[in-house]
Amino acid sequence: MDLETPLKFVKGVGPARAEMLESKGLRVVADLLTYAPFRYEDRSKVKRVSELAPGEMATVVVRVHSVKAPGFQKRRLGMFEANFSDGGTATLDGKWFHGQYLKNVLVPGLQVALYGKVEFDGYTRRLTMMHPEFEVIPDDDDPEASLHTGRIVPVYEAAGKITTRVFRQLLHQVLETLTPVDDPLPESVMARLKLPSYWEAIRQLHFPAPDVDLRTLNGFASPAHFRLIFEEFFWLECGLALKRAKAREMEGIAFQLTDAVREKIKAMLPFKPTGAQKRVLAEIAQDMAAGRPMNRLLQGDVGSGKTLVAAEAAIIAIENGYQAALLAPTEILATQHYFSFRNLFHKIGYVVVLLTGSQTKGEKQQIKKLIGSGLTPMVVGTHALIEEDVEFHKLGLAIIDEQHRFGVMQRLLLQKKGVTPDVLVMTATPIPRTLALTVYGDLDTSVIDEMPPGRKAIVTRHVSEERIELVWGFLREQIDVGRQAYVVYPAIEESEAMKAAEEMHRHLKERVFRDLKVELLHGRLKAADKEDVMRRFQQGEVQILVATTVIEVGVDVANATVMVIENAERYGLAQLHQLRGRVGRGAEQSYCVLVTGKLNDAGRERMRTLTDSTDGFHIAEMDLRLRGPGEFFGTRQSGLPALRIGNIIRDRDTLELARSEALGFIEKPPSVEESRRAITYLKDHWQRRYGLVQVA
Repeated sequence: MDLETPLKFVKGVGPARAEMLESKGLRVVADLLTYAPFRYEDRSKVKRVSELAPGEMATVVVRVHSVKAPGFQKRRLGMFEANFSDGGTATLDGKWFHGQYLKNVLVPGLQVALYGKVEFDGYTRRLTMMHPEFEVIPDDDDPEASLHTGRIVPVYEAAGKITTRVFRQLLHQVLETLTPVDDPLPESVMARLKLPSYWEAIRQLHFPAPDVDLRTLNGFASPAHFRLIFEEFFWLECGLALKRAKAREMEGIAFQLTDAVREKIKAMLPFKPTGAQKRVLAEIAQDMAAGRPMNRLLQGDVGSGKTLVAAEAAIIAIENGYQAALLAPTEILATQHYFSFRNLFHKIGYVVVLLTGSQTKGEKQQIKKLIGSGLTPMVVGTHALIEEDVEFHKLGLAIIDEQHRFGVMQRLLLQKKGVTPDVLVMTATPIPRTLALTVYGDLDTSVIDEMPPGRKAIVTRHVSEERIELVWGFLREQIDVGRQAYVVYPAIEESEAMKAAEEMHRHLKERVFRDLKVELLHGRLKAADKEDVMRRFQQGEVQILVATTVIEVGVDVANATVMVIENAERYGLAQLHQLRGRVGRGAEQSYCVLVTGKLNDAGRERMRTLTDSTDGFHIAEMDLRLRGPGEFFGTRQSGLPALRIGNIIRDRDTLELARSEALGFIEKPPSVEESRRAITYLKDHWQRRYGLVQVA
């Protein structure tokens, strides 16, 4: 057995358990070794029941004395009750709602470890734990008893029917069987940071020494945790640095920044760019003029003018005889970009075409011919752009909007449509620095941190759903002075959102605003119908637009000053901020009203963050903290590395250190041999370890 042995061949696993382990991403022995406990319990100092006090979190090792199976009374909610004793005079009750499943598990005489909050039940006058975690403990004469009690014990997240106790047994067996391996980290890094060896860290991760502080272990801050978290980030950052270095070595297009290019950009500009837009364009232009492919991330808050900068970059490519393409994640966003580019480019004579999945076969064929012949310099589209039969005449610039909706593979597919075209990735979701280092670490970054002049901060208010009539009254006041409004309905399922939007459209149109023009927009309308609704809203013929989140990005109507978001508690902060950014695009004061039902603590925190701040980067940081990296973008995206032990929120300082060490190591390796070993290790482990596109 070695680190690459599939787990199904490990003693005690087999095919059925291997399948359960794979559900947690555990396929080979190395995966199992880095499956970190989520908590540790000090069972070397297990309390006696007689020592327990109400209000404390405690672990006790006890035997089941008696049980009371749940009855059928409605109010009892299937309560399973058990009485526990450790041989003394005091006893402890455990209670579980909907605990019918426990009647064949917790049987009298069984020894268990209970962990939970001790409470005093005023009705029974006894100490109680509500829903304690429990673990069956072998009797003291069991040879494995010492793994589960009498020491600091690791607690693992179960995988199917594989309990924390089984994980302990498996890991103990594997650690006893495996021969220690060479340390993967470079010796120079190990020595400088005084890190424990890989083998020592793995042993301490799963079976800590008795003198290790429990708070340090549970804070993932022990020397073993630090070493393994650092290693995970170090190899991630090394891989991203190598990808960046490799991209810079490739031969790219050296675009000429001539007077003709500058004049064309001036002729296109609808207004004077902000200082931030000028600075960012200079960074992009410098990249495009270099003889290597550009790989740049353009970040900017909603309404900051990213599209204008992208259009300027496209002109550089087009005036040099190349084509530019923009890839958008949804059809409505692609359509919005198409209109934006067409409006910007019509005065300088550029043809812009749109390619989407809903077009007819004939329309697609015609557009593909135009793209292939080079007759259209600017192409906008959805995933349809990266289909195999789409061939560009001479693609020089690939612009990708809202990259996180795609993942890295789509970026590569669009790049392959040209001979090393420059790539500009845009996002209106401000990415906190720590997340940018892991998701976009192979890209250079530009930030538009200034809004166009004359824009007023959007006033945001939170209202409970009982006061919705006040909201409609305020919306009416805004319409009466000539403004327009959005009313947005979220839902977990698109079909549910559509139904809610359809019902509310009917209610508003037929009962609340019978004298106004109220229209409906959702993702399943035909492309022509969407276009018609948006055109009429943009021209002021429609006063209230009821929509699902299809309007989240790309819709730009300066006269729309009110955004009402119903059931706002269903959204993450980033998405709410995106929706709010659909208003405030003109000189008039704009408003966002967040309407919610009953809120939990996290929901209240989200609403407070939005009413207090319009700073996209602050909001993104809060969103990352509240929801965690995996769900930051609303859905788990394929460009996010799968981290086993590290957490980019909790371990941000370690990430910064690992990045610094990785960049130093890649740029100036201590020796040719260490560099060769590191690159070999990355090639062998990158894909499986991080689930990302291969390094080299």
